[in-house]
Amino acid sequence: MVMTDPVADLLTRVRNAARAGHKQVSVSHSNFKEALVKLLVGEGYLDGYALDSDGPHRTIQVDLKYTTGGKPAFRGLERISKPGLRVYVRRDKIPYVMNGLGVAVLSTSKGVLPDYTARREGVGGELICRVW
Repeated sequence: MVMTDPVADLLTRVRNAARAGHKQVSVSHSNFKEALVKLLVGEGYLDGYALDSDGPHRTIQVDLKYTTGGKPAFRGLERISKPGLRVYVRRDKIPYVMNGLGVAVLSTSKGVLPDYTARREGVGGELICRVW
């Protein structure tokens, strides 16, 4: 089976593992996925990650984060730009997620950035996902 959207696969694995209450989830590695996970860790939605290269393929071990009540640190994780319909935004059209309580993730010429950093840097790009 050919994977047509590896980013959606990453987000779905994280979302499903969090709903099931798992501590970790393993996903296949790519530099883009690593940058996305690193951003989500920096924003406080995930606890951490580690690169694992036991077999012939590298993987990312993602540590999930929960509140004291046992709920996931994020309430929603939604893919926006898809392989069949790419969504690009100009720097002045970057959307706010939940009036600034969430974060939109953009792939820009300066790397994978959260919405507020892209606004400050004055760059637009592909709207990858939103998290709240």
